[in-house]
Amino acid sequence: MKGKKKVIAAVASILALTLTLGVAAGARSIYPIFVNGEETALTGNTANGVTTIGLRALAEKLGFKVDFDYDDSAIRITKADEVKITTLAENNNGSNTALDKEFGFSAIIETANDKIIFDTAKAGQFLKNAKALGIDLADCNKMVLSHSHYDHCGGVIPYFDTYGAENKTLFVKKDFFDKAGEKYYYDAVGQKFDFTDGTVGYFPVGINFTEQDLLDRGVAIEYLDTGTVKIADGVTVYGSFDKDESFKLAPNMLEKNAGGEYEVDDFDEEVAVAVETSKGLVILSGCSHSGILNIVNTIEERSGEKVYAVIGGFHLLDADEATIQKTIDRFKELGVQQIGLSHCTGPKATKMFQEQMPGQTFLNNTGSVYTVD
Repeated sequence: MKGKKKVIAAVASILALTLTLGVAAGARSIYPIFVNGEETALTGNTANGVTTIGLRALAEKLGFKVDFDYDDSAIRITKADEVKITTLAENNNGSNTALDKEFGFSAIIETANDKIIFDTAKAGQFLKNAKALGIDLADCNKMVLSHSHYDHCGGVIPYFDTYGAENKTLFVKKDFFDKAGEKYYYDAVGQKFDFTDGTVGYFPVGINFTEQDLLDRGVAIEYLDTGTVKIADGVTVYGSFDKDESFKLAPNMLEKNAGGEYEVDDFDEEVAVAVETSKGLVILSGCSHSGILNIVNTIEERSGEKVYAVIGGFHLLDADEATIQKTIDRFKELGVQQIGLSHCTGPKATKMFQEQMPGQTFLNNTGSVYTVD
């Protein structure tokens, strides 16, 4: 790596990389270029003992990005980000009609060294969609579950039954299973959602498997007992969010206690993921029951890093316009450049984001692929 940096530093002020070669009389003038022993389409052109190679082509082949800064009369070479986030299941599929939409959220984070599944949506449709997208889930080495609701964990058992548990680690907050089967939604007016039938009442939204179900399948479970845990190079899981009560948005999300009484769910088990990039952090949130601003503000403060992108469900479905406006204003203040709206964000919030931050906002549907620009 140090050698590569020296090469790049040596060419930072010129438009072509030159290699001085001792060329014998009659030697050919075009040389093939090999990178790590593999022949490339690049060639070096020799004239008078000096071989010239295009700077941009060679730098990009080596995994760097070249920008010509005409204002500063400089060439800037940076390591290209090796981060790709693909949404494998979400409420909508947008223009990706070959994929099946499914209520909930599931994504895969691919970096240089890891493939991490973040949530699994409602019932395992993400497995089929991954195959259609040419993504091999067999070699995913990590899985993170944002919280214990059915529409984010429904594909867990189908995944491990399909691909096994060898060399795979499941990351959940330490209290993930405490009341995972006692989660409810209270509908006071009789709406028709995926998890309600249009009548007033309490509806179960917890998971249908236990910790023992996973242990019986040989799943290695790592319980996160601190607010910040790095699980891979450049990938950190955050939880135990600092909660400004004015941004808590889930009063109708409940837990049933041991006495059979319903209490407001504090979502102590909820986590989000932050991925480091050259532009700043990319935050991935499953449902943001703790409040999307509580999540983003906590990660920004703990990390000390710029928040470049926020993707996922913002749970602004039942929020009033004032709360949504506070969220938009804070995103503007933070300078968030990419906002991928999914799942439980809600049509009103989506419309307001699109109107007020049109250059930053996009719909993150089933099949959406996000890379750092």
